[in-house]
Order: sequence, then structure tokens, then C-alpha cells
Amino acid sequence: MPQDSAPPLLRDAPPAPPAEPPAAPVGQDRRAAFDWIDVAQTERQRAGLVRTLRPRPARSPLLDLAGNDYLGLARHPEVTHGAAEAAHRWGAGATGSRLVTGSTELHAHLETELAAFCGFEAALVLSSGYAANLAAVTALTAPGTLVVSDAGNHASLIDGCRLSRARVAVAPHADPEAVRTVLTGHDGRALAVTDSVFSVDGDAAPLPELAAACRSRGAALLVDDAHGLGILGEGGRGALSAAGLAGDADVVATVTLSKSLGSQGGAVLGPARVIEHLVNTARSFIFDTGLAPAAVGGALAALRLLVREPDRAARTGQIARELHGRLTAAGLTAVRPDAAVISVRAPSPEAAVRWAADCRAAGLAVGCFRPPSVPDGISRLRLTARADLTQDQLDRAVGTILATAPAA
Repeated sequence: MPQDSAPPLLRDAPPAPPAEPPAAPVGQDRRAAFDWIDVAQTERQRAGLVRTLRPRPARSPLLDLAGNDYLGLARHPEVTHGAAEAAHRWGAGATGSRLVTGSTELHAHLETELAAFCGFEAALVLSSGYAANLAAVTALTAPGTLVVSDAGNHASLIDGCRLSRARVAVAPHADPEAVRTVLTGHDGRALAVTDSVFSVDGDAAPLPELAAACRSRGAALLVDDAHGLGILGEGGRGALSAAGLAGDADVVATVTLSKSLGSQGGAVLGPARVIEHLVNTARSFIFDTGLAPAAVGGALAALRLLVREPDRAARTGQIARELHGRLTAAGLTAVRPDAAVISVRAPSPEAAVRWAADCRAAGLAVGCFRPPSVPDGISRLRLTARADLTQDQLDRAVGTILATAPAA
């Protein structure tokens, strides 16, 4: 892995002997260095906030309304064949960073076709959507840049802001006028950052109004379209396409390949000069191993399938609206979905955890969001629609959620 500023090697100097680790003082337990972890774990247990890994089998018996496979492509034969064929042809790993040996012809094909599908001039594929957001935010800012970040943004955008060394202002959720106000009076580079569809409640950002607010002050707009690609816009071309902003000279998008496209990885989309700038400056691109060929091949196969079967996007939205309508008609409180995510309110964190567990025991996997993961303090179940859900599965899911719902 390259380093930023490694000192030159002194070829004539003998190698330095390995340093001896300092001896622990007599009687001191070396394990005590991490005793603070036990204290933190105890606090998490007391607050009911312990997270656990739950490995699933290859064929889970649960009906999945928790994952993000919105178009039902993760197990589609064409997608899995595309992934397997890429692994056989190009190898299990990319073998290096994209700038060394990690770029294959397959990466280039995916970038070209993804940019064309979404309506942008160019694209750059990275190892994850998280890495794509870090790359875009940090490479498009500098000390002195003003970044205006929506209060409901995903953690990856927030971390990008923290790493950017820019001046960051957090604007109220989905409030274009607040963004305009923050930008007013700033002299210099500025960037507004927002999700297109917010991952907790599934509500969509007012992108045309945000773009207008940015343009009134000469700022650029960066949109994370992780939950819009494959669902919104004509044939699933994304929220920016739906808003008429795709390909604009002052707009950049990030996407993930792990939701609607059923694979793994992320990408930044935008003007060619922006993408070239990221290739030369974005640390989460330059210093990271390229996306594995299997993930690239799977995403490319899924994208081509979506081009042929654009109705999958409309089907996902239809199922999301049906879920919302039936649950609210039965008396539950749920946020109207703008894409594939349906957020159903729970009366307390404890009730949300119990509700999700009861659904799971009845054969239904659902998401469970509670403080501190939700800034508004409201616990909820998070459901995700899938294009491949049958009517029988939809009926079963609704029946299970209602049968296990806690008392208000």
C-alpha cells in the first residue's frame, strides 16, 4: 500500500535491530490495557444497545423485508452467472488498487454503461458506496470550503464531511431555504450534500429546490442516490434523472451497487473533469484495492437486465405503496414511502426490539431502528419492498406485522 511521505531508504545503512517491546511493570496485567472495552460493553448492555452478528444460511427460511435487494436481483440467474463468469475470467480479486493493477476492462464497461444509464458524462467505480461518498466529499472540498449537510444524511456522508477539513454546517432536514440561508454570505467554494432518499424513513429530498438554492449562491450539489437508483426515474434511472438534474455541470451523484443492482461496490457519477479529479485526489479510491471482478460482473449483468426489464422499478414502488396503505389502514403509523423503504413507528425502543424479534420468530425478517441510530429519538421498524415479492408473500408479511404489533 503506498504511503503519503515515506522517507527515502538508506541503502548503505545496516538494518536496524528490531525494537524490544517494553517490559510490563512487575505485577501489572497486560490485559488491563483494554479493560475500558468491558466498561463500554456493560453500558451498552444496560442501555439495550448491544449489536450482534447473525450469520444467515445460504437459503434462509425467513421472508426478507429487511435487506436492500430492491429489485430482487441478488440471486437472479443472469446476475449470479455474470459474477461467476467474471471471477473465472478475471480472478477472485482485483489484485491491487485501481491505479496499479486493479482496473480491468470490466470495470471500464461498468463505468461507461452506468454513466450512460443514469445520464451522466462519466463514472468511477469504488469498492463500496461508503468509499464512494468519502471520495466525493473529501475530493471536492478543502479547508475553506463550506459544506452544507442535511441533518438526515447517511453516516458515510457525515464521515466524509468530518474528513474533509472543510467548514461544515448542518441544515434542517429537507429544507432548501435553510440551505440557501446558510450559503448566503459565504465567499468561496461551497457544496451542498444530501441523500436522495433517506434510509431511515424512506422520504425523498426536494432535489429541484435544493439545486435552485445551490445555484443561487454558486454552490455545487452532491447527491447520494443509493436508495433512488433502480427505483426512481424512468426505468429506475435514479432520483436525479427524475428531477431533471442528471448530467448537469454542477451536480455529482454517488450510488451503491449493493441495493437495486444486487451486487457490491459503489460509484461516483458526474462531469468528466470531476471524475478525473477524483482519480487523482480521492484517497478512498487511490489507496484502496479495486472492486473484485465478481462484484463488477454481477453489477453489470444486473444493470443490463434492468435496461431490458424497466418494469421492475415500478413494481417495487407499487409494493411499497401497498405495504404502507395496508398497514396504515389497520391503524399503524407509517411514513409514506417515496421509494422502497417503509418506516413503521413503534411506541418505544424496547417495543421495537420485541416487535422485530416476534416477526422473526414468525418467519419474517424486518429492520429495527432505535436511538442512537435515529436522531429524532423515534424507534421504528424499517421494511423494504422487493420487486420479486408475490402477492401471497405480501399478504403474509402484512399479517405477521399486524399480528405481532405492540400496543400503543
